[in-house]
Parts: sequence; C-alpha cells; structure tokens
Amino acid sequence: MYRQALLAASLFALLPASVGAEDLENGRYTFQPMENGLVRLDTRTGAMSLCQDKDGALICRMAADERAAYEEQLDRLEKRVTALETRIDSGGTALSSRNGTLPDDAEIDRSLGIMERFMRSFFGIVREFESKDKDATPTAQSY
Repeated sequence: MYRQALLAASLFALLPASVGAEDLENGRYTFQPMENGLVRLDTRTGAMSLCQDKDGALICRMAADERAAYEEQLDRLEKRVTALETRIDSGGTALSSRNGTLPDDAEIDRSLGIMERFMRSFFGIVREFESKDKDATPTAQSY
C-alpha cells in the first residue's frame, strides 16, 4: 500500500511535464491510482489512458478498446480522403449531389418555381409595409 502511494505521488510529480498545467487546473483530467500506475480520464472526451513511470517520464497509452476505435476512425477518414482525392483527380469536385449526378430540368424548374413564389411573397410583404408607411405619414396641417 505504501509503495502504491509513493508511486502515485511520484507520477503526479511528473504530470506537469506531460500534461498541460492548464488542463490540470481546468479539471480536464482526473487520475485514479492503480497497482502498476495511474488511470487518466479525459473529462472532455471520456478517453482513458493507462499511465506508468518509465525512466523518470510519465508515459500514458490509450486503453486497448479505445485504441481500436481510434484506429477504425483513422481508417475510415483515410478512405474518405482517398476517395475525395480520386474524384478530384478525375475532374470531379469534392462536393457532389445525390450519387454524383446533377439535377435534371424538372428539378431545376421546381426549385426555380419555389424561389419565384418566395420572392413574390417577400416583395408583396415589402409593398404592404410601404403602403402602410405612406398611410401613416402625417400630412402638414396649417393652424
């Protein structure tokens, strides 16, 4: 038990070198001593790391299941980047509509019709406000 407390104290002494002092002050990380080191919890992301003292340096490694999820996310992102680069290299764009096809004439006409109705309604409201404003303008009266 004394050995665990001594190990935990020595590991905490090393923390400012490996974890930003600002992060510690803001309570981003919490530490829990364990038999052969510490468990560090990142309170922002929920990531847990196992930390050990190795040659006077605190070394923290992700837990195995989080590491696997991290690797999977990296693989997905790498595949997306490769697909985007391929599309751009072949003359396409990074952004695409449904399945890489452009809208047909009927979809364009429908969209223009919606925009036209919106603009007519909008300018109708503007004209209504303008006519109310003219009616509310006081006329000069002589006394």
